[in-house]
Amino acid sequence: MKYIVTINDKTYEVEVERGQANIVKTTQVPAMPVPAAAAAPSEAAPVAVPAAPAVQANTVAGEPVKSPLPGTILDIRAQTGAAVKKGDVLFILEAMKMESEIKAPRDGVVSQIIVAKGASVSTGDILLALQ
Repeated sequence: MKYIVTINDKTYEVEVERGQANIVKTTQVPAMPVPAAAAAPSEAAPVAVPAAPAVQANTVAGEPVKSPLPGTILDIRAQTGAAVKKGDVLFILEAMKMESEIKAPRDGVVSQIIVAKGASVSTGDILLALQ
């Protein structure tokens, strides 16, 4: 059976067979359009500002390290400014009840950590940037 689940503005198409769930497709939910009445702000009613979009590859300071699979960040082993070697463990990611190590693809210095502990990530989401 296929199910469509929306979590944190992301839609997941999930296929469940024999007690196993597999993500078939992940898409970003488009922002809700602003009604015409709310488009013109007035002094009496402040207009809510939409949340900032997810960090894109061209806005990170350095080479992005992306999530290889969807899951939850259990632990962050790197720190901003820390020197890392190729193969050093940067994150522990839980996916399908299994813990996976996300390792540094090359030697470098961590310039930015994009995700927080406990965050849900999708395949291809940027986790940190290496200089």
